[in-house]
Amino acid sequence: MIRTALVAAAILAMAAPAAAAPAKGKAAPAPAAPPAAPGDPKASDWRIPNPEDVLVIDTSKGRIFVEMIPDVAPTHVARIREVARSGVYDGRKFFRVIDQFMAQTGDPVDNGTGGTDKPDLTQEFLFRRGPQTPMVLAADQAVSQVGFLKSLPIMSQSAMLMAMTADGKISAWPLYCPGVAGMARGEAENSANSQFFFMRQAYPSLEKRYTAWGRVIAGLEAVRAIKVGEPPADPQDTMDKVRVLADIPAAERPSVRVIDPNSAWFKAEIESVRAAKGADFTACAIRIPSEVK
Repeated sequence: MIRTALVAAAILAMAAPAAAAPAKGKAAPAPAAPPAAPGDPKASDWRIPNPEDVLVIDTSKGRIFVEMIPDVAPTHVARIREVARSGVYDGRKFFRVIDQFMAQTGDPVDNGTGGTDKPDLTQEFLFRRGPQTPMVLAADQAVSQVGFLKSLPIMSQSAMLMAMTADGKISAWPLYCPGVAGMARGEAENSANSQFFFMRQAYPSLEKRYTAWGRVIAGLEAVRAIKVGEPPADPQDTMDKVRVLADIPAAERPSVRVIDPNSAWFKAEIESVRAAKGADFTACAIRIPSEVK
């Protein structure tokens, strides 16, 4: 059947009218060149994240910087800050690490069964996005939109629906791309406490089911180097020290900057990735450069 169909197609092609071919002496127009990937960012392309919203994690595999995004999960970010400042995260093991998935930590008893004495958190799987939400659009899919809120990739309902809602806002949610930080929980949706995980790869099935509260902006290679296992073989990798950037003494505080999603560099990066990926475009493929000194 396949061979017959190919023969029929060839006969139809030979029978096509000559007018379908380009006119003699006229070259077919060359396809438009895809947008080039942007070069190095300029000084104006960077932004300085709020030091209250940056978590500095010294691990056995290297230092990790996480930008916390209170816009999407304010109570979870507040909890992470609180636990970090209490010292509970210092020395915690990565007790569940799955390749091509995630690395989990933050349990005071280091086995996935514990938490702090603080009450469990109400889930923040979704957040409300209004006209003032600083989202930079990467793709408009008519019924939904994909973009970035600071370093975090997000998806939301179409902005056109804002005029139809009581609060003038629409539902939005983070995308679980590599480096995204999510809150671990039990069977109950409102059971997150102190445990969290870092994505080693993209995993869309977690979206709208687990609260995402930030993203690794430097040190993803350290996350991917953490020893794999459930639990990993001893000695397990650990978070040796966890601090909020604002709490580090000025003399030893690292200088951190990350690409501004409103910048010309980032907009060129979006167009370059869209042209390269076509129908396979995903926000996870868009780079988020950072510099730490």
